[in-house]
Amino acid sequence: MVRLDFDERNLRSLRVFCHVAEAGGFAAAERGLHMSKASISRHIRDVEERLGVRLCERGPGGFRLTAEGVVALSLATAALRALARIKPEVDAAHGVLSGPLSIGLGEHTLAHPDCRLTEALGELHRQAPKVRPEIVVMSFSDLNQALRTHRIDIAIRGKYSESTDFDYLPLYTETHRIYVSKQVALARDQARLPLVYRSHPYVERALATGRFERGPEAGGLDAVGALVATGYYQGLLPTFYGALLQGRFGLRLAARGVRYSHTGCAVTLASRPLSHRTELFLSILRQLHRYQRKQSAP
Repeated sequence: MVRLDFDERNLRSLRVFCHVAEAGGFAAAERGLHMSKASISRHIRDVEERLGVRLCERGPGGFRLTAEGVVALSLATAALRALARIKPEVDAAHGVLSGPLSIGLGEHTLAHPDCRLTEALGELHRQAPKVRPEIVVMSFSDLNQALRTHRIDIAIRGKYSESTDFDYLPLYTETHRIYVSKQVALARDQARLPLVYRSHPYVERALATGRFERGPEAGGLDAVGALVATGYYQGLLPTFYGALLQGRFGLRLAARGVRYSHTGCAVTLASRPLSHRTELFLSILRQLHRYQRKQSAP
């Protein structure tokens, strides 16, 4: 019989430690945990005494994980998630799917006309009403990190390059092009406009061509669109999103520009066994998008 090194009290303290670490400190964790700083501090001390190391620095200088704390957070998060899977997997063994399904989305994924996410969520509820979808929107790099640390089960994002770390289910095609304001009448004027920068593979690729001057930084597509609409910048946008802004803000495709296309995919971590609820949702996505491709074929 396997002997556990942690009892139920230790596990509760581990959960508190993980929450504090992910929140970035005691003050932020108080609200989420509904606990006082004194109670939180006691749980952290319990874990530190159990492990025999200091896990975090806390004081006037702020909250910071030690090197041991970083390792403990990674292992504890994985272990607690594994424990949370016990009941859903046992349920699945006798034909009932339950538990959370964490889905990460790239920005404005739902606005893509060929994304069938809402239909897939509806079908998931019809087939497995005890499964609880949890949806978060993240940047490309954050989605990859969330998959690797098991914070999400599935990411729906663009496949900009191939990585053996992940498995990909193709869903739809997405194209990115350069947009300018309608105020920019001539191609030579457009060429002098700085390219709005955001952390995205295609923006990096466009800048690497040497054809564009790096412009101000934007935190998302809305910010890119706002800057382009001033007439002083050009920006790289998905065409489905650019089309939404054309009517309202007078954006148009640049006369000269780059064009990038990729497949939007449901992405899972290759090294992580899929839960039954994840497999079900992937099969629903596969069926819906396969049907869509048949319907749109000439």
